[in-house]
Amino acid sequence: MSASVFSKALVEARARALGFDAFGVAPADEAWNSGARLEEFIAAGRQGDMDWLAREAHRRAHPQRLWPEAKSAILIGQSYAPSDDSLALLEERGQGLVSAYAARRDYHDIVKGKLKQLAQWLALESGAEVKVFVDTAPLMEKPLAQRAGLGWQGKHTNLVSREHGSWLFLGAILTAAEIEPDAAHEDHCGSCRACLDVCPTNAFPAPYQLDARRCLAYLSIEHQGQIPAEFRAPMGNRIFGCDDCLAVCPWNKFAADARETRMSLREDLRLAPLSELAALDDAAFRTRFAGTPVKRTGRDRFVRNVLVAIGNSGDAALAPSAEALLDDPSPLVRGMAVWACRRLLGAERFAQLRAAGLARETNAEVRHEWIPEPGGALK
Repeated sequence: MSASVFSKALVEARARALGFDAFGVAPADEAWNSGARLEEFIAAGRQGDMDWLAREAHRRAHPQRLWPEAKSAILIGQSYAPSDDSLALLEERGQGLVSAYAARRDYHDIVKGKLKQLAQWLALESGAEVKVFVDTAPLMEKPLAQRAGLGWQGKHTNLVSREHGSWLFLGAILTAAEIEPDAAHEDHCGSCRACLDVCPTNAFPAPYQLDARRCLAYLSIEHQGQIPAEFRAPMGNRIFGCDDCLAVCPWNKFAADARETRMSLREDLRLAPLSELAALDDAAFRTRFAGTPVKRTGRDRFVRNVLVAIGNSGDAALAPSAEALLDDPSPLVRGMAVWACRRLLGAERFAQLRAAGLARETNAEVRHEWIPEPGGALK
């Protein structure tokens, strides 16, 4: 068989045999406007701390900027539809809620492993070069997936599938082989704006536009500093990510529970007592979240988020968990411990803590919140 032409049916059959839930092919050498949309996003500063988006913007603008020899892009989807109700779990105020994508083994490991098998088979059978991508390189998978017919980018900017709703992990293979492309998927959002209206922080300036700086997923995972004061209460019990705009999508009614058993949702990670999570030191954090996406935030940012959830719990019984962290080595943790104590403690006890004379003010770290110096909190 010629190295420049290959059967799409054969590739899809192989992908399905590997357990992928969605498959499509997009041309990698045709013009598209996604690069211009990315430039507008960056020009508005909506990427927040994600400086890597701006650094790699030129390469993200088109698949051939990443690899000039690319002719076709094979897109696969792996469902991670949860068996529980992400919105209902927001009512568990004493428990920390982890996003459905992260309360399981890291999808990068599973999806990339299977995608490499598919790519190696394709290279051997077609004689064409291949490159594999699973959210770790400057490739815009979502617009490519729409061009490959897997779904469409909804008003929440995530991919929506008629078969799998909003719950799809994506992966891509760029290949020098020419493979017949699928038709691009049409938008089926219609007049629905459920994902826009459910957002607790109004992170969507307009349909199909996201301001990451207001997004709880970004703030709890990517943001390096303190959670800005205006977004702390809206975080509720979310301690890693936010599923609201995904979970409310009406197309999810067609999504079956994820089939990939190696990425099964872990109940012990999905929802756990805030007091237990607040007590994690670095070693315990690494052990508990080994092999999951949560580990990438590091212990300090994670406990920062836990303390926000403690402050939102309304449960004074959790105040000791916050007080115990007032002298934590991390200013991120100390700052949010103060905020949580302010929310949960009575005025007298909080005044006692301040009267200890160990406070300092800072704009950069907590927006004028009191931070005790490490080692000096009142016991």
